[in-house]
Amino acid sequence: MKHQIIIALGLILATLVSAKEYHVSKQGEDGNSGSSKAPFLTIQAAADRAKPGDVITVHEGIYREKIVPPRGGKSDSKRITYQAAKDEAVHIKGSEVITGWEPVEGDVWKAMVPNSLFKGHNPYQILIEGDWFNDRDRIHHTGEVYLSGKALFESATLENVMKSRMVEKAYRPEDSLFTWFCESDGKTTTLYANFQGADPTQELIEINARNSCFYPAETGINYITIRGFRMSQAAANWAAPTAEQVGLIGTFWSKGWIIENNVISDSKCSGITLGKDRASGHNVWTKEKERDGSVLYIEMIMKLAKEGWSKETVGSHIVRGNTIFNCGQTGICGSLGCAFSEISGNHIYDIHTQRQFAGAEIAGIKFHGPIDVIIRNNLIHNTFRGMWMDWIVQGTRVSSNVLFDNYSCDVLAEVNHGPCVFDNNIFLSGLINRSQGSTFVHNLIAGKNAVLTGERYTPYNYPHSTEIKGFAFVQCGDDRFYNNIFLQQDHRTRNFGTKNYGLGLGAFNNVENLLPMFTGGNLYYKGTEPFGSEEGSLSVEDVDPVAKIVEEGGQFFLEIDLDDSVSRVNTSLVATESLGQSFIARAPFENPDGSSMKINLDLLGKKRNSPSPTAGPLGQIGPGANKIRVW
Repeated sequence: MKHQIIIALGLILATLVSAKEYHVSKQGEDGNSGSSKAPFLTIQAAADRAKPGDVITVHEGIYREKIVPPRGGKSDSKRITYQAAKDEAVHIKGSEVITGWEPVEGDVWKAMVPNSLFKGHNPYQILIEGDWFNDRDRIHHTGEVYLSGKALFESATLENVMKSRMVEKAYRPEDSLFTWFCESDGKTTTLYANFQGADPTQELIEINARNSCFYPAETGINYITIRGFRMSQAAANWAAPTAEQVGLIGTFWSKGWIIENNVISDSKCSGITLGKDRASGHNVWTKEKERDGSVLYIEMIMKLAKEGWSKETVGSHIVRGNTIFNCGQTGICGSLGCAFSEISGNHIYDIHTQRQFAGAEIAGIKFHGPIDVIIRNNLIHNTFRGMWMDWIVQGTRVSSNVLFDNYSCDVLAEVNHGPCVFDNNIFLSGLINRSQGSTFVHNLIAGKNAVLTGERYTPYNYPHSTEIKGFAFVQCGDDRFYNNIFLQQDHRTRNFGTKNYGLGLGAFNNVENLLPMFTGGNLYYKGTEPFGSEEGSLSVEDVDPVAKIVEEGGQFFLEIDLDDSVSRVNTSLVATESLGQSFIARAPFENPDGSSMKINLDLLGKKRNSPSPTAGPLGQIGPGANKIRVW
């Protein structure tokens, strides 16, 4: 025994001795040793040398490079860590500065850029494309032009740059007057831009030059930490679930990454991607239109499950504390590679604000196959859809998030069989439900809700596993709504042409062949409708509260004026034992580790009164004017 202890201590000491800290500085040289006194110049130089257990500390400055980690760590305790030096501003950019602008006419200027700048990957020759992408009958390049850090709008023709017509669909239409257009041949890319009176010879003008800021070239680069950076301006392409999903940062079918406390912005498509491999197929529906895209995705899932998609090999990432904004498609997305992950404490906003293209993969968070994923304490607003939970959303818990001012809806749950739990959330932009087997507990839900039905068979799995158990038709129903507050306040939630569209749970009342529903303890204010002859809930037709989220000094508050109904509704504590099993998967509503789930804490983590907790996400909410910090 003594001998074993000595060996173990020796191994620990060897690990500590072998672990290194490499330094990177704008005053460094890549031929240096990487010590604090002789740092590297580029982050890639440190990445090429780092071994499991090593730390790469990057010092203040702007680094225009794409980091391609050649290796990862060996375990959670023996990672490779990339970090910004404490209290130093480190900015990694996928762009290059462009000078030499010449006036053309009025506010329009042009610059000629040698294609050698792009090192064989020219974003002004590469079009945005992929499965479920809608180009709205024009071309879109992965490149971008930035005026003092602000993205201009790409125009389809030079004429539109000269005239600079406003894009009415844009979130901020006035911004669309700042435009650019490109022409590119074998040697040169010519950029035209309407800077609306700004002088590009006196301003910082940047253009996308790389498709990512941090992305492996191979799958299985595990256990990497990325911490404390500012990253921006990447020419990432459309990230369909049937494609390799390249983001400004991407894990590329790996395991155990931690992406924390970064500021991420201005990806042409996606900010952070937790996506699948390329070998199983890349934009397969675009290449095989004669078959339905969902059929092709099923084939892809089956192939990946057979070839090693499991908790032991893929997923289990942590994405926390990041600020993500100004991305054209998603803030965070992931197809299958997101399984078993935790997404927490992120602020995601201004996603898909230009609205020049469209498609079926646009949201603040868009996940396919988020098995046992925890999505907690995120703030999501000013996106197209807040969260889009799609395919095999099983064992997933969406808890204590704040969503508001999202253009289409806060949540679209699509073609899932559960079990999935949405608890303690504030949803002020409505819901779209095209799934079954979900539980909604202690939420504040405002705006119109829609229920979509349609012929589609999708997989369901054994509990807490990537192993497919079977396939089933998405019939809708088998949902549980307990202790929620419903408000009617106006929102633009799309109804998709369905008759199953309304306030409260009224959208479910006309659904044909609906699976059984389970409800109780809900509070319905003026204009909102309960499900059927719902028992144990309370409808208050003469009170019409309005909820809003206000920002003060970087903090976000819920403001709402209520009557005493909030304390009179007949609620009860909700737990695994009272929820039963989802109908199709025959799986309980429980924690990812298989333990019992109890919804006994509110949005702020405060213990609820039991056995009759206050309806809605906040235990302290009460009659009268409420102003409560929620993020």
